[in-house]
Amino acid sequence: MLTIDGAAGGGQLLRTALSLSTITDTPFRIDDIRGNRPNPGLRPQHLSTVELVADLCDAETDGVELGADALTFEPGDTRRTDLSAEVGTAGSLTLLFDTVLPIGLTADDPIRVTASGGTNVKWSPTIEYHQYVKLPLLARYGIDASLELGRTGFYPAGGGSATFETMPWTRQALEIDARGSLERVEIHSKASEDLEDSSVADRQASHAADLLGVGGFPVSVEDVAYVPSDSPGSSILLRGVYDRTLAGFDSLGERGLPSEDVAEAAVAQFLSFHSTSSPVDAHMADQLMVPLALAGGRVTIPEVTEHVRTNLDLISVFGSDMHLSGESTETPTLVASPLLDSQ
Repeated sequence: MLTIDGAAGGGQLLRTALSLSTITDTPFRIDDIRGNRPNPGLRPQHLSTVELVADLCDAETDGVELGADALTFEPGDTRRTDLSAEVGTAGSLTLLFDTVLPIGLTADDPIRVTASGGTNVKWSPTIEYHQYVKLPLLARYGIDASLELGRTGFYPAGGGSATFETMPWTRQALEIDARGSLERVEIHSKASEDLEDSSVADRQASHAADLLGVGGFPVSVEDVAYVPSDSPGSSILLRGVYDRTLAGFDSLGERGLPSEDVAEAAVAQFLSFHSTSSPVDAHMADQLMVPLALAGGRVTIPEVTEHVRTNLDLISVFGSDMHLSGESTETPTLVASPLLDSQ
């Protein structure tokens, strides 16, 4: 049984451990869970993820309870294919689906998860980021996964729902080391129905389009929508479509924050990214690490963050030879041989 120091990272460390434990049939114990966070231990969104993965693979667990600072997880042989989860309030659904995705790619049959919680909330990619950026990018490498939004869930009430489905993957290496030229920037803007009178989604989209237009970038407003939700809220996603890759930049509305400021935050992220030569944005860099470990390949990332370092260390514990190349250059690159082929 592997022993993992949970204080070295946050929820991402636990999610990666759950995915790789199930895939490689390796039991683990994690101590001091999220020990370096202001509210350490298992929070509701982490608890629901552990319970879902345990159900998926019929795992034996100990210590899986709210607030726990340690747990053990021993995967079983079963792979359930139709599951449901309630993350609670505005806990992130996209982070839940991130944990299931690698497991689904290595399963013998499709896996389907229906979950409720937060779809557009802080500290996690929005549902649109997954729909329009992450999954389309992965599809270029043979990964077949779909995400259907049922209802939008903004902070704090959540109440959103979505269904995620993965298909078995005939693995091919991820070679993402160049992005090519920019084709266009697409804008996806939405707000809750009670903000329609204030034209929040329209103002977000139009202000982002104006800013990008002034900068000389080709812009396409793809959709502006007002959606039912349990809490008022808004979000905007900019999707950078390049010759060889995709990148995404989202921003969330908050009470008292003008719609124009929400748009400006997303545009600022895009401009910062576009000034580099990286083929993937910072969020994508973290999210590609487990698929990269499974299939091998090369992914050039914008920077070596602490998230990248802690995830890299953990992935190595599970047997991957993933390493950084050119760490001190402007193009640090994650390089890996296929983990499953080495076992």
